Amino acid sequence: MDTTLFTQRLLRYAVLMRWHKPIGILLLLWPTLWALWLANEGPPHISLLLIFCAGVIVMRSAGCVINDIADRRIDRHVARTQQRPLACHVITLREAWLLFLGLLSIGFTLLLQLNSLAIISGIIALGFIIFYPFSKRYTHFPQVVLGLTFYASIPIAFAASLGFFTPLTWITYGTAALWAVIYDTFYAMIDRDDDQHVGVKSTAIFFGRYDRLIIGILQCIFIGLLFYIGGYARLGFAYQMSVILSAACCVYHQYLIRRHNPQACFSAFLHNHWIGLIIFAGLFLHYLILNQAVDAVVNL
Repeated sequence: MDTTLFTQRLLRYAVLMRWHKPIGILLLLWPTLWALWLANEGPPHISLLLIFCAGVIVMRSAGCVINDIADRRIDRHVARTQQRPLACHVITLREAWLLFLGLLSIGFTLLLQLNSLAIISGIIALGFIIFYPFSKRYTHFPQVVLGLTFYASIPIAFAASLGFFTPLTWITYGTAALWAVIYDTFYAMIDRDDDQHVGVKSTAIFFGRYDRLIIGILQCIFIGLLFYIGGYARLGFAYQMSVILSAACCVYHQYLIRRHNPQACFSAFLHNHWIGLIIFAGLFLHYLILNQAVDAVVNL
């Protein structure tokens, strides 16, 4: 095969997997790291960390591929998605399915490195991954399905780390899923007119002119849950400050979307990555300080 043609095909596969838009990987990565640090009360074993980081990249890529397979006809009628590889026929449906199955094979291989509870949890999560792209046809709350799908990595991380689930597992999972509803509603606000035209449902359409108010309420609940996690897990000052900074980010997002400008809504969506990073930084610093304090006591 001609080298240039081969390179072009690889680039098309990369676009199909959204490797040129790493925001999705980051939004999935940060809460996965939250879960690993919470479950292990500090840094996890390096092998576990590498498996989950690789899993984030692989399964996010697989999710993008199955999403485009499901939406290939709809994408042709939405301005933002008309140039996706399947929508403009630069990749065949057969190629997309083969890529999806290949990614699932890699993901399953990674999953097999974990314990039985994590493997079972991962298999259940696969059902969510397949169902999510079709949910927007049947419910106005595909963003809820996205949150439950995206952050299935959280119970898997607790299972892999502890061998069982704790109340903190489900509190963290619910908090992250709610966060997904918030930021993906910003994303859905960009496509609201096109989605209504093609008959796709979303929270942005359902919330209508009350979108900012409802998002604001959800943001307050989200911040409240983050504080609750801090109290439940006995997290200290560093974590509490990270939640306060995250609350400031939420206020900024409300400012960005005040005029419902599509570009501003997209900026609000992208900026949510910083919330994930800030919360992880708070957890990282808390356990770093705690472990240093324990070491100091032990060495006395």
